[in-house]
Amino acid sequence: MAPDDLTTPLGQNATKKKHFVLPIAAPQAIVGVLGLFFIVLVLWAMTVDDPLGGEPMVIVSADLRTAAPLKRADDAASTLDASQGPHRYDGPAPGAAPPAGAPAASEPTVPAGHTVTIIDGSSGKREEVVLPGKADGKPPAPTAAKPALFANADPRLIETTRHGAIPKANADGARPADIYAKPVNLPAGKADAPRIAIVVGGLGIGPSATADAIGKLPAPVTLAFAPYGGDLDRLVTQARNNGHEVMLQVPMEPFDYPDNDPGPQTLLTSLAPDQNLDRLYWLMSRFQGYVGIANYMGARFTASEPVFGPILREAAKRGLIYLDDGSSPRSLASQIAGANNLPFAKADIILDAAPTPADMDRAFSRLETVARDRGLAVGFSTALPASVDRVAKWAKAVEGRGFVLVPISAAAAKPKSS
Repeated sequence: MAPDDLTTPLGQNATKKKHFVLPIAAPQAIVGVLGLFFIVLVLWAMTVDDPLGGEPMVIVSADLRTAAPLKRADDAASTLDASQGPHRYDGPAPGAAPPAGAPAASEPTVPAGHTVTIIDGSSGKREEVVLPGKADGKPPAPTAAKPALFANADPRLIETTRHGAIPKANADGARPADIYAKPVNLPAGKADAPRIAIVVGGLGIGPSATADAIGKLPAPVTLAFAPYGGDLDRLVTQARNNGHEVMLQVPMEPFDYPDNDPGPQTLLTSLAPDQNLDRLYWLMSRFQGYVGIANYMGARFTASEPVFGPILREAAKRGLIYLDDGSSPRSLASQIAGANNLPFAKADIILDAAPTPADMDRAFSRLETVARDRGLAVGFSTALPASVDRVAKWAKAVEGRGFVLVPISAAAAKPKSS
């Protein structure tokens, strides 16, 4: 008997409505979409040829009919017009020689009125320096009176190169380390007193700061000049006239190069020895009258004998002193100098590693202790104004404590060849 629909309770046979359910959860769907986007991005990067990586670009029309042709960067005779943008010269290609019978082609191009911006590392002051040159873009032709360009140059100690005058040892035995050295005048009764040599580096870039240092520091303090200033010969002349010995600081490759770049014509471990020598000649030609060269930075370069050795052998051949500023414990300067009979000195203490008055006073105390123990000590300082003031103040009182200040030539020992 069929049930009575009127007496059957409501909802007993009701059909339940089914709801749609996603096969995956919403977070999983989001992850999937992001993954798909990443895959598409990777595929696009692998297949689309866009070397600029989407950087903004500006397209400018250029008339190539008037552009001078570019030559290979390793061609020692190549010239580049200033309108062609920034460029650099890494010296001649390994083993390459200038074309025979064409000395003019090996001369570097100097654009007329070319201006270089020099930034003072101590103050951040910017100075515009105009490099000399003729309208045709070539340097002035050398003349017989070329060595007279430098007031400090002894004609016997000059060799003319395509970069200009550089020092040399004369055939009669005269050496820059001897001829340009300042005499040591020991006070009466202090012939056996402990000696201290101080070298202040980083001079020449800021003319006013350099002149201030020359005026404040006593004559026995040696002054090391960077090769980038615009009035170097006048400043070096002023320093030598005030009784100072001078040195040339040579920029060398540090471990964090090029993030930390010493400057143009830096000696690099990636260059062949003849290329680094070519750069050294350029650096040596910036001024004359120096007793020797010192490293500027160079922790990586001075730790590599294949590239550092030829530089020190060249310094020995030209009758110069080499000073290691003591900034790198890996430097091979002592070993290479000893093997090549090169007069050599190394800073025992960097005086302004922490350039505060208290820290510098402690550094001077350590330097005096070394001088008492060994009879001789060498300190190195930068030309920061605060450092120069502290060195000047210390130098006024040090001789009263029984020490004698001497120039670097009196501290550079001539080692025996091993």
